[in-house]
Amino acid sequence: MPIYNKLIEIRTQPGINIHNITSHIKDFIAASTIQNGQVLVFSRHTTTALVINEDEVRLLEDIKVFLRKLAPESDRYLHNDLHLRVVPEDEPINAHSHLMAMMLTTSEVIPIMDGKLGLGTWQSVLFFELDGPRQRTVCLQISGN
Repeated sequence: MPIYNKLIEIRTQPGINIHNITSHIKDFIAASTIQNGQVLVFSRHTTTALVINEDEVRLLEDIKVFLRKLAPESDRYLHNDLHLRVVPEDEPINAHSHLMAMMLTTSEVIPIMDGKLGLGTWQSVLFFELDGPRQRTVCLQISGN
């Protein structure tokens, strides 16, 4: 069974931002020989997430508001006591971002059927930056026949 790997690089903006990466995944599938199988989409960071949902601007704003309510940046978090642990000089105050990421997921597995990404009509693969701005990497892996 052939396996194809690809890394997607994403430069993010400050704070919470959401990137639709569906077209990257579709292009990768089209460039492969896989007709039936699956694609694994995996984020390599602890303050990012992947979600399958609708890419509608008002919904995306609602999601940002919801996440900020779950883990307000202004709350007190032990992880933010940078003076009590060994950290790089540029370490951000970002416990809230880690907590938001834990409420989402770091990977999705999506079927490939007849050479096409098996998403529903309104579904998109969304990459969530929760602690930007940063340079991020998403790993894609296709397997099948």
